[in-house]
Amino acid sequence: MWCHRLSHLQSSLQDLLRGRVICWALQQPSFNSLFPLAVHWHHTASKYPNCAWQQHEDHFELQYANTVMRFDYVWLRDHCRSASCYNSKTHQRSLDTASVDLCIKPKTVRLDETTLFFTWPDGHVTRYDLDWLVQNSYEGQKQKVVQPRILWNAEIYQQAQVPSVDFQSFLETNEGLKNFLENFLLYGIAFVENVPPTQEHTEKLAERISLIRETIYGRMWYFTSDFSRGDTAYTKLALDRHTDTTYFQEPCGIQVFHCLKHEGTGGRTLLVDGFYAAEQVLQKAPEEFDLLSKVPLKHEYIENVGECHNHMIGVGPVLNIYPWNKELYLIRFSKEKQNMVSRQWSSSLQSSSPESTLIYYCYLISETSNEYRESHL
Repeated sequence: MWCHRLSHLQSSLQDLLRGRVICWALQQPSFNSLFPLAVHWHHTASKYPNCAWQQHEDHFELQYANTVMRFDYVWLRDHCRSASCYNSKTHQRSLDTASVDLCIKPKTVRLDETTLFFTWPDGHVTRYDLDWLVQNSYEGQKQKVVQPRILWNAEIYQQAQVPSVDFQSFLETNEGLKNFLENFLLYGIAFVENVPPTQEHTEKLAERISLIRETIYGRMWYFTSDFSRGDTAYTKLALDRHTDTTYFQEPCGIQVFHCLKHEGTGGRTLLVDGFYAAEQVLQKAPEEFDLLSKVPLKHEYIENVGECHNHMIGVGPVLNIYPWNKELYLIRFSKEKQNMVSRQWSSSLQSSSPESTLIYYCYLISETSNEYRESHL
């Protein structure tokens, strides 16, 4: 509808610029054509799924599976999965999106059992499965969780008694790999035991999960408290709760640590569920959660040790959420790597300052999460 009105306004403006005087009333589209008085819903027969739809001037409205959805006609045409528009072997679009008329609308729409058929002005027919439309609609995505998780603190994790996976089973059987991945996706951590203490075997384990990413440290590396690199991890100082590679533009998604037992004290592994802490922030102080998910912070890594000279900067909020359903998917949290918080955000956001909010999140990380410690590693 607005495409037609904008087109009309543009044409009228061009006429005025050419010095032509045209009666505005004669050029206006009729009010009835833009805002039809009769609203007509199409309902399916009782033998079909409970479905109803309505054709508007610029979008298609669908009621199905207890969800009311809106689809722009341009989007529907662009997402046609016919052989001429979509390559099912490569799962890539063949249709040139720029060729789709921005004011396109279907000539006819009909339903056959659970499939909607759209006939476009050029005679092309597109079919949409009703369930596919629900899964790919904005309204459907808002109700859908991308990654189910079990949030935990020390008590919850210990009571769950999540089993570790034996190295041979993990490496040689699909069942072992499946058990590991299920634990990892649900809890964010998973353990493989009896791995031979060599880099070669650790690399085999990592490649069983995914591709190994190249970094400034290499693909895989040893580290100990010898300060061979310009990082606190290479000292004897204790590391507080944090996430690694915050200074990457895209932080690592999965990290693999081969932790070795030793005789003596120190070297304890501290594990915290940052998603659990974030949920506490959301429940107790939703305004602070909103701030942590909106304000981008600069995380910086500067290294000048020996032959290693690196300066890396990654920018992003502490809590990264999907915009359509507000689901948390990534945390950037490292007090050591965090740079100054820009003061401009304090005046532009009607909430607590980013500094105080970050301190509050640090408090919840250390106090509320009730961390789980693996003292024997």
